[in-house]
Amino acid sequence: MSKIIEVRAPKILGGESVTEGIIKIKKNIGEQVNVDDLIFEIETDKTALELTAETDGQIIEFFVKENDIISPGQLLAKLGTEKKVEKENKADQNNTLVKKKDAPAARKIMEENKIHPESISGTGIDNRITKADIIKHINQSTYENHTIQPAHVEHKEKRVKISKIRQVIAARLKASQNTAAILTTFNEIDMKNVMDLRAKYKESFEKKYGIKLGFMSFFTKAAVHALKEISEINAEISGDEIIYKHYYNIGVAVGTDKGLVVPVIRNADNMSFAEIELTLVALSQKARDGKLQISEMEGATFTISNGGIYGSLLSTPIINPPQSGILGMHSIQNRPVVVGNTIEVRPMMYIALSYDHRIVDGKGAVTFLVKIKNCIEDPNRLILEI
Repeated sequence: MSKIIEVRAPKILGGESVTEGIIKIKKNIGEQVNVDDLIFEIETDKTALELTAETDGQIIEFFVKENDIISPGQLLAKLGTEKKVEKENKADQNNTLVKKKDAPAARKIMEENKIHPESISGTGIDNRITKADIIKHINQSTYENHTIQPAHVEHKEKRVKISKIRQVIAARLKASQNTAAILTTFNEIDMKNVMDLRAKYKESFEKKYGIKLGFMSFFTKAAVHALKEISEINAEISGDEIIYKHYYNIGVAVGTDKGLVVPVIRNADNMSFAEIELTLVALSQKARDGKLQISEMEGATFTISNGGIYGSLLSTPIINPPQSGILGMHSIQNRPVVVGNTIEVRPMMYIALSYDHRIVDGKGAVTFLVKIKNCIEDPNRLILEI
């Protein structure tokens, strides 16, 4: 007794969003097929499905051609079979279970890789496992095995009460931002000449005065020279008045374990290079030891901050109120610069001036930085005061 079986495309072609696939025909009309023989392959943008024979039989007719675009559930072929009737008791007939037959290629790969079928969800007809399902399973397993799992890290926190000095620093800096119209202008300095001068007299200076010759004394001298020319940067606003100061107390920012402090070098205009260096070392040591007196941190008319000692390349320092300006020094780096008509590698430093625009105009701020630049690039100006 003959039976005709329809071979249709799966209702789901690898995903709910997949609505079509390209058919590949693996058998010919009239060819005899056995159970699980491959008849069609369906290629989609997401996977490749295998359609196999559900029973022994002969291909009677194809309803598609090679590389046709097919849709889910479409009739693809008809298969003729011989129906075998076996005598079984009624109970056995009612409880007959149809065992799922996976694609031959899929079974072969599972055997080679020792993969248990129950560990894979099939996407073929009647949830049969296809070759594409096996490849996806292997790739996913490989990825999971090689994925580095992040170690469990306990996030620790520590709550510490803000120190009094940090509260004062925060309050003053915030008050500065809220009160002053702070603007910052920049320039750069070729440090070659001052570095050569420092290297030339380094040993004799230290031998005579017992202190190393640093850059801060040059910048302090240069700042005083520029402040005498641009007097508004050495002034402050008091109510509806401007107080111009004809003395030069230079605050120098010093980092300590407890925070930033700014001891003051008083009457810096009357000091020599050695006196500035000695005073700075003494004040810095007292700051780090926590022995600075309040009187030693009051009365500055201008401040210099050297972020370069920490590696800062560029910054916008905040004015220390009621002052009207602060000079920011930065790290020295070799950079190519144009000298005359040639390009040379020179030790360069960016400098920044933050100023209160309520009292200092842009012209004055730029002129101030240019004067600092000229004095450092030609240190003879500091001796001749020009």
